[in-house]
Amino acid sequence: MSTQFDAIVVGSGISGGWAAKELTERGLTVLLIERGPMVEHQVDYKTEMLAPWELQYRGQGDAQLFARDYAIQSKGMSFNEWTYHHFVNDRENPYQTTAENPFQWRRGYQLGGKSLLWGRQCYRWSDLDFGANAADGHGCDWPIRYADVSPWYDHVEQFIGVSGSREGLPQLPDGQFQRPMAMNAVELALKARLQTAYPDRKLVIGRSANMTEEKEGRSSCQYRNICARGCSFGAYFSTQSSTLPAARATGRLTLITDSLVDSLDYDPKTRRVSGVRVLNTASRERKTYTAKVVFLCAGRSTA
Repeated sequence: MSTQFDAIVVGSGISGGWAAKELTERGLTVLLIERGPMVEHQVDYKTEMLAPWELQYRGQGDAQLFARDYAIQSKGMSFNEWTYHHFVNDRENPYQTTAENPFQWRRGYQLGGKSLLWGRQCYRWSDLDFGANAADGHGCDWPIRYADVSPWYDHVEQFIGVSGSREGLPQLPDGQFQRPMAMNAVELALKARLQTAYPDRKLVIGRSANMTEEKEGRSSCQYRNICARGCSFGAYFSTQSSTLPAARATGRLTLITDSLVDSLDYDPKTRRVSGVRVLNTASRERKTYTAKVVFLCAGRSTA
């Protein structure tokens, strides 16, 4: 395998998968590096179809194990006996915060990263958001506004598949939506009451990267409510279901897993990063890969 590429992308989560897709589709040879193990779409979602009685703790998990090894991860959404193998072991991967600013760091070390775990809610920022700092005098003003990123919102939504309703709200811009999911009876009743009591307020269905229509080999949502186990139908956006197949289809992607980037090579003459140093966590072999550009997409935190 070559050690020279046009671009190196470190991390295969939502941002890393997108970088690999966009770069390969524009003609670059790309090395995508993931520190965790391979999770192949439709093959390696090992608990996806298991019933509660097929698990030792019926889906609730071992409370002592979770308290000892997953003290932070277990506090988050979608963490249970079906999914805990997609989260890092907190005992083996400790971090520190200050008492004044505690922070719960959700992490997933496997191909696809947290794209297998995220909540899939997709909302566009409006000019109200981009202009908030300048309006209230806190922090720095954003150098862009909604008009600058609107075409990129279109590009992403059309590719990943986002369901939602068009509402014409200036504070919540509409997007390139598939048909919205239906509200249930309670939600419809609440919506009607709100419209009567508060005509200026709207109850809208969530805008979600769960598809309601089939798209390019991906099925529509099955409404199973077990997304975090992995979705063999490809109904929600993940690296496995969406960006990775697109990058692979170009023939310009090289993917390596179980490979930890422990440092960057910096060229003082050009004042640029020229490559990465990688430790294979299975064989303990070390290699250096070089490229014209390096994208660091690993370890993005989500509270």
